[in-house]
Amino acid sequence: MPADQWIPKSRFRGGLAYGIMALAGLGMILLPRLTPAFAAEGPRPPNVVVILADDMGYSDLGCHGGEIRTPNLDRLAERGLRFTQCYNSARCWPSRAAIMTGYYAQQVRRDTVPGVPRTGGQGVRPAWAPLLPELLRSKDYRNYHSGKWHIDKQPLLCGFDHSYKLDDHDRFFRPKRHDLDGRPLPQPGETDGFYVTDAIARHAVEMLQEHRRDHGDRPFFLYLCFTSPHFPLQAPEEVIARYRDVYKQGWNRIQEARGRRLLELGLVSNPPPAMELQVGPPYFFPDAFEKLGPAEVAKPLPWDELTPEQQAFQAAKMAVHAAMVDRMDQNVGRVFSQLQEMGAWEDTLILFASDNGASAEIMVRGDGHDPNAPPGSGKTFLCLGPGWSSAANTPFRRHKTWVHEGGISTPLIAHWPRGISAGGELRHTPVHFIDVVPTVLELAGLDPPKEWGGVARPPMPGKSLLPLFAKDGTVDHDYLWWLHEGNRAIRVGDWKLVAARDEPWELYNLREDRGESRNLIEEHPDRAARLQSLWEEAWDRIQADAKSDLKQ
Repeated sequence: MPADQWIPKSRFRGGLAYGIMALAGLGMILLPRLTPAFAAEGPRPPNVVVILADDMGYSDLGCHGGEIRTPNLDRLAERGLRFTQCYNSARCWPSRAAIMTGYYAQQVRRDTVPGVPRTGGQGVRPAWAPLLPELLRSKDYRNYHSGKWHIDKQPLLCGFDHSYKLDDHDRFFRPKRHDLDGRPLPQPGETDGFYVTDAIARHAVEMLQEHRRDHGDRPFFLYLCFTSPHFPLQAPEEVIARYRDVYKQGWNRIQEARGRRLLELGLVSNPPPAMELQVGPPYFFPDAFEKLGPAEVAKPLPWDELTPEQQAFQAAKMAVHAAMVDRMDQNVGRVFSQLQEMGAWEDTLILFASDNGASAEIMVRGDGHDPNAPPGSGKTFLCLGPGWSSAANTPFRRHKTWVHEGGISTPLIAHWPRGISAGGELRHTPVHFIDVVPTVLELAGLDPPKEWGGVARPPMPGKSLLPLFAKDGTVDHDYLWWLHEGNRAIRVGDWKLVAARDEPWELYNLREDRGESRNLIEEHPDRAARLQSLWEEAWDRIQADAKSDLKQ
């Protein structure tokens, strides 16, 4: 069965030809709602699969209003839950640190904290901060990793039994640095037909096949980390061809269409804000523009103001981005088929998200860029840039690295047939990647340890999401907090205080304005002052936590 045909091609497409399939046509098995106590009471805890996309925008998926073909993830959403206000940590490594430890990244990565020396053999991560697989081993879990890592130490030293680790993020067709269980793998040849996204899924499937053969009586945790659609934008030509003409209409019309479908689907209540014409890439590499030529643009200018050459170049880039998401979905389907084949589908919690918003970065690395090579081939190095990043992050502002909504908002799909009966429902409760570890620990019947390696652990800031599997509004955080490269924010209830690096604070009521279009700081100075004080208090505690084991 082809990977993208494991399910019927029903779509969440709003006004497109793909109608929304009625629930009666899904063949859905409605199982009783299961309480959070299920894991502790059952014969063994459920399996868990965490799937991460890399630099994917909030509205790239079909089930989130996008025009990209993602039938496997769309069907996962149809039978599972979509969380409309899930937050990541704005960048690759901070998000992965939060997912795998249950803490804010600055709590568990000392090199982000002022005044912490990096000499004397000290590790980056405090001694009290194990990764999730190390905790799951006490419940007899087998743990598998495939794809991007971007965390300190090696996977096999952090509780994983097998790992395919990709350290080369500049090449999708011929990576130079990747290994299997710590053993370096050769660079693929030019005619080998290798593509990183395929390899990440293939190794995951092989690990699951071994699990079924040798450890079928034990639960498993799979951490599946795709590098799509992170730059360089590279994808197989036959997939790019599907989208070659789609984006010639430009990023303004794509943003408008996605915003309309998001409203129709009930995922958001705000239309897209106007693109910020003066906001370009977060880092400026002038040599990149010399290599890419005059067709590259550094700002999200109105599409009709671009030259024909620029329009063609930009449309070609977005076609590759779409192809990368499409191919990732195909490979997600291969993993899903394996779960079904091995009889694990019904009792596996699957969580799918993106590590940050789409990226406005523009650079040239790796093997350089050949302007005469077909866009998306291994001889090109293209980045999405701020125009298409703004469209991909519809209906929010800003991009990866910023902590405005566009940089930190992700689709979150939760699917677990035996534990979630509310198929197709939405969850509007704000949640964060710090909630993943508490959720999985409760599923496994584990209490968060109060110490690790003889060192006391700070209280975990996240909450288990299990109550939300049954009913919206059942989980509440005192606050959610962000800091990345000087970009900072805090959310309490519907109110968010946010500032870009070296810029003043802004205040938004997200219930009324999640597009962050109306700054209310002059109207509510006292509220802003309280939120700023809370942000600073949290930062003081986080810094103390990062250094706490150095004093014990």
